[in-house]
Amino acid sequence: MRPKAVLKILGVLLMMFSITVLPSLTIALIAEDGSTMPFLVTFFITLLVGLTLWGPLRAHRGELRVRDGFVIVVLFWTVLAGFGSIPLLLSSNPQLNLTDALFESMSGLTTTGATVLTGIDHLPPSILYYRQQLQWLGGMGIIVLAVAVMPMLGVGGMQLYRAETPGPMKDSKLTPRITETAKALWYIYLGLTVACALGYWFAGMTLFDAVGHSFSTVAIGGFSTHDQSIGYYDSPWILAIATVFMLVSAINFALHFTAVRARRPGVYLKDPEVRAFAGFIITVAAVAVVMLIYWRSFDTVGETLWHGVFQVVSVGTTTGFTTSGYHWWPSFLPVMLIIMSAVGGCAGSTAGGMKMIRAVLLYKQGRREIEKLIHPSALIPIKLGAKPVPDHVINAVWGFFALYILSYVGLSIAMTATGADLVTAFSAVTACLNNLGPGLGTVADNYKDLDNIGKWILCAAMLLGRLEIFTLLVLLSPAFWRS
Repeated sequence: MRPKAVLKILGVLLMMFSITVLPSLTIALIAEDGSTMPFLVTFFITLLVGLTLWGPLRAHRGELRVRDGFVIVVLFWTVLAGFGSIPLLLSSNPQLNLTDALFESMSGLTTTGATVLTGIDHLPPSILYYRQQLQWLGGMGIIVLAVAVMPMLGVGGMQLYRAETPGPMKDSKLTPRITETAKALWYIYLGLTVACALGYWFAGMTLFDAVGHSFSTVAIGGFSTHDQSIGYYDSPWILAIATVFMLVSAINFALHFTAVRARRPGVYLKDPEVRAFAGFIITVAAVAVVMLIYWRSFDTVGETLWHGVFQVVSVGTTTGFTTSGYHWWPSFLPVMLIIMSAVGGCAGSTAGGMKMIRAVLLYKQGRREIEKLIHPSALIPIKLGAKPVPDHVINAVWGFFALYILSYVGLSIAMTATGADLVTAFSAVTACLNNLGPGLGTVADNYKDLDNIGKWILCAAMLLGRLEIFTLLVLLSPAFWRS
């Protein structure tokens, strides 16, 4: 590892993050909501620490290696969560201790959407905006943003991009230069955010709420400016807009780039992952709506359809918005939905979970093993579309799945050791590891009543989920630290 290059990049990224505090500071000044000092202190502390790290090393021109990229990504997300918690820790409304402030910050940056806050409707506007913006920055990954806008760093960007980008296909680039690739992703991300905000605004939200909810919708985060989440508005139009943009944001952004550049919307229909994702959402939504109608959970069929489809899409994309909550739904539906979040959206999207492409490959691999029992000597390739998938990708998917299950079981057992009941423990880990947010049991509405140790465990689960396990666990390997 090259510590000078790592510290230099970390310093630059912290300075960039300090700039993102300025919009919240501006809102605090205009609204006079009492949060000016917390944001001012956060800005100067973050900027000074960044300058301290970067200043002595600004002339260093060492090239990054792959392992340096992993270290920077993990360090930055953990350090950023710490600095991101400062405004929440210093604010008089809400009044949070260190654990709760860090939990809220980590939840925002990892786009999990789990919250320890109550009385959200009465929070200062600057704090409300800050929470939403944290999710927006975390959605595409602020490190990809850094690679896009800071080629003057003088170090390779592909190492950061590979460590940060979700999904098993990390080596593919949309453009020959990694900087242009990151820019293309962020242009699409910004365009979707603006379109979503305008849609919400025209549908009846205030401009402030429209911008805030567009941040968490496109980032697939789930934070809201109201305790009742999207259900606060009781509007089918707002639910429809949210559903569309959650689905769009859960699709591989590389496909969006291809469709826009080639002006060929048909690429979505040809993509096997998108087809599998659409089929999965439609199937679960149909089951949920039929069961809700059977149990007469809502007053009318139309109301059942809107709530059922919206909640399935919200959980299936790991966004975590709620209308009236799904924890009270009858029969097996709550368990089905929270397990559904383990699949998540498509690779290369802002969604959490294992990603649909991994689920498809696991299914195809399982089917191939069954066919080999019948035809032991047959050579049966696994294909996505018409293209065979290399064996090293299949092996990586199996490795990821094994680590995912081990992490899930280990974290769940650790949660039960804190005193949480089984439903709360397993659903909280599921919701945080998949970056979903709302769980079942005690954590159906919020996480404030959990033990502090439990919140730290869930912070680790959020980070594992956001960095897709390998990026974090690779640092624990002795081989990683050998020169």
